[in-house]
Amino acid sequence: MVSGKRLADIGYRAFTGSMMLLTVYGGYLCALRGYRYMQRQKQLKVEAENQDPEVIKD
Repeated sequence: MVSGKRLADIGYRAFTGSMMLLTVYGGYLCALRGYRYMQRQKQLKVEAENQDPEVIKD
């Protein structure tokens, strides 16, 4: 039978391991979102530079 100390140690390791994985996954999602944001800004800048001036009339 597993002692209480051993069981607590296993639970602690499982919990900290899952927290590490969540942290890494959260960092990945944050970096991915930042990358997509930068790409979108670059795309919008190119589209604004290539826009036909005749289209913008007041």
